[in-house]
Amino acid sequence: MIPLSELDTGKVAIVKQVEGGRGFQRRMASLGIRVGKIIRKITSEPLRGPIVVEVDGARVAIGRGMAMKVLVEVKK
Repeated sequence: MIPLSELDTGKVAIVKQVEGGRGFQRRMASLGIRVGKIIRKITSEPLRGPIVVEVDGARVAIGRGMAMKVLVEVKK
């Protein structure tokens, strides 16, 4: 498993774990990012800025710190 922030742009992965407190997990769930979901990384800036991912056909931007708490497994 790797953090979502480390996933290569354009790759598809499965969310395996969302670390953090209940509030953070609820926030991620409200964006559609929860365990078992298939997620695709659309864009990310090299040093800073948000990471844009696609979940269930919707594009969502999350901060880099948030993306580090979402652990994914690359789908083969």
